[in-house]
Amino acid sequence: MRCVIARFPFDLTKSGVLEAMQGVKPEEVVGESVIIGRRTYPVMQVGQIITRQDRRDFSAGEVVRAMAKLGFTCRSLPPQAAAPARAVDPLQHASAMLGAPPVV
Repeated sequence: MRCVIARFPFDLTKSGVLEAMQGVKPEEVVGESVIIGRRTYPVMQVGQIITRQDRRDFSAGEVVRAMAKLGFTCRSLPPQAAAPARAVDPLQHASAMLGAPPVV
């Protein structure tokens, strides 16, 4: 399948991507990811390997679009941890350290 990544056309196939990623150790996923085989790879790592270009030359969206067209499962950013319900101000923190009952 013909895909354009970083303004360059690439003829990519699912088997070609599987072959290129074989034996590649996945980096830690902190953003968008692609599941190739049984492994989850960061999108930018996959793009770098299949295009042989620097990661600054293409966007994650271009790689996600190409991988989705080839039939790979793409995942967006992982859900963020819930923010604390209420921040503790310095007076409450000091009171807690001294063993005083919490200020409500």
